[in-house]
Amino acid sequence: MTSFLAQRLLSMLLTALLVSVLVVLLVHTVPGDIVQQMLGQLGAGSEEARATLEAYFGLDRPVHVQYLDWLGQLLNGSLGESWNQGTPVLTLVLRAFWVSVELAVLSLAFALVVGCVLGIVAANLRDTVADVAIQAFNVLGLSLPAFWVGAMMLVVASNVFSWGPPFRYVGPLDDLALNVQIMFLPTLALGLFNAAAISQFVRDLILGTIGRDFVRTATAKGVPRSVVYAKHVFRNILVPLTSFTGVIFIGILGGVVAIEAVFNLPGIGRLILWALQTRDYPVVQGGIFVLAIVTLLVNLIVDILYAVFDPRITYA
Repeated sequence: MTSFLAQRLLSMLLTALLVSVLVVLLVHTVPGDIVQQMLGQLGAGSEEARATLEAYFGLDRPVHVQYLDWLGQLLNGSLGESWNQGTPVLTLVLRAFWVSVELAVLSLAFALVVGCVLGIVAANLRDTVADVAIQAFNVLGLSLPAFWVGAMMLVVASNVFSWGPPFRYVGPLDDLALNVQIMFLPTLALGLFNAAAISQFVRDLILGTIGRDFVRTATAKGVPRSVVYAKHVFRNILVPLTSFTGVIFIGILGGVVAIEAVFNLPGIGRLILWALQTRDYPVVQGGIFVLAIVTLLVNLIVDILYAVFDPRITYA
């Protein structure tokens, strides 16, 4: 395991380095920069003003020099400062990141519970009305964009229940009751979408497993159905389900921007989008880099869980 972890950490380091290069290159391919925006707002467009601002932001240097400066700051534990706010990027990113993490964890927990229950029921009641109804839910859930579901939830909550969530985010440690009201509908919107995916995945996994020889043998020996499921079916679907859950979690974190926009949540998606619109390169680079690091860590955790759930898997 030690050797495996060392190899994975080295691989993660190289991947993170490559990601950092790609992020900087992609950010600089976006047309326009903060200098153009500032000159446009000030109504001043002289070459002297442009040169002064470019020198101030370091944009007069080659891209590779800007990247090496940013990398040097990164190695010192800093992501630089926001060009628009003058605030450390790490502070902005972490503040927004925890909002998105809260939403992602709550949505994933909801999706796992609902999706697994529906998937198990559908597999056990295959080709019945209940199975058809659950599959219809899965298709509908996967077809509807989460942001549209969220917007419809807002409309229904407002028109039918005369209620709407507060539109100013408050953390759970500051006011738990208010935080629950704020996160309820976004969690439901994202959770339903992913519950449909998990439900379909679990149903297919169970149907694929109960048809295998060792399950049929245990059933033929008269082993109770609950024991067959607990010892053979569920244990065998844990590894692929863990892998799928990791993908879902990363997908939620990377795609929360639309839901954050609908519910006015100050998460990492909105922060990166705002920074991109204002050409605040340090914030864009820092935000995407942190998301990339989290993705690598989630993949590492998933790999470790493989060995926990299936003793046959060992890492030399």
